[in-house]
Amino acid sequence: MGKGNGALGASKGKANPGRASILALGKAFPPQLVLQDYLVDSYFKDTSCDDLDLKRKLTRLCKTTSVKTRYVVMSEEILKKHPELAMEGQATIKQRLEICNKAVTDMAIEASQAAIKNWGRPLSDITHLVYVSSSEARLPGGDLFLARGLGLSPHTQRLMLYFMGCSGGVAGLRVAKDLAENNPGSRVLLVTSETTIIGYKPPSAHRPYDLVGVALFGDGAGAMLIGADPVLAIERPLFELHTATQKFIPNTQNVIDGRMSEEGISFTIARELPQIIEDNIGSFCETFLQTVGLHEKEYNKIFWAVHPGGPAILNKLEKRLELLPKKLKASRRALMDYGNASSNTIVYVLEYMVDESLKTKMGGGEIEEWGLILAFGPGISFEGILARNLSV
Repeated sequence: MGKGNGALGASKGKANPGRASILALGKAFPPQLVLQDYLVDSYFKDTSCDDLDLKRKLTRLCKTTSVKTRYVVMSEEILKKHPELAMEGQATIKQRLEICNKAVTDMAIEASQAAIKNWGRPLSDITHLVYVSSSEARLPGGDLFLARGLGLSPHTQRLMLYFMGCSGGVAGLRVAKDLAENNPGSRVLLVTSETTIIGYKPPSAHRPYDLVGVALFGDGAGAMLIGADPVLAIERPLFELHTATQKFIPNTQNVIDGRMSEEGISFTIARELPQIIEDNIGSFCETFLQTVGLHEKEYNKIFWAVHPGGPAILNKLEKRLELLPKKLKASRRALMDYGNASSNTIVYVLEYMVDESLKTKMGGGEIEEWGLILAFGPGISFEGILARNLSV
């Protein structure tokens, strides 16, 4: 990777002046842990559904997702208080938002506190807040409630990114990078928080994709601290952020379709989504490789931090780019442990990458310095950031 280092003026393992880095990570989850092996029976019991065909279908889906555990806000207590959430055709948007708005704020505060603790600097040093969620809707927005709950200064500059779906975490990281690099001395707190209650519904043959969501999605929050010119006596930079790019694929706006209604949010996702990602991933990543002095097909010379939208997407990407199985280990691990937690999941992937890098380093193995942070969302939108692993 020496050629790439020279091309970007980087000193291995050291942060470049003026370049933004991820300085800390944090996460939080609601208290309800869902074991995939028991999900089908509990879901059909909670929704008072006895449709055996749908139950068999969900059982098959649960076996294909590779998810083992997830965390969810939904609980017996909530369903007891709001049984209408498990009934077909009920106008429940008010109840859902009351639950979601509080839940995402609580999780966002907890994840932020974890990241700030790992960061090591005082709360008062945070200058900007970027808040990401597709699970709430209110004015003022969740950014204000998060800032108030944390005790941030009223002068903290806030920005919200709403309803970006699975790409929201990397989109927020792109925005946080720009803020950090264009405001010397700044420290940006990026927070994502999501809950599936906004779309929780009983099984229905008229909404086949809902079962995919039940089998795949989870709740939680993630947080990162981003800043340039780290104070090395206090801060520990994890990943330095270089080129950040967003691209939408023309004529794919209906492939991921989310609609808010009186019953909450409903999604449909076309079967061709994994194939669309496979068909376009090579051209999207090519420029990144050129930047670090690599050629087409040299994908195994970099690391991959990919939002795990689902096993089919990871499988297609692995196949098209001819990646070694270990390249998507962190993504598959995050999917197995937390499910697809929408915008949050990239935080969990990066945390696992740090963990694996340290283990590899301690074992005397080689760690790829350069890599890509990727996510895919509605649009179909591709989000990508070229990054350096500073733990090497």
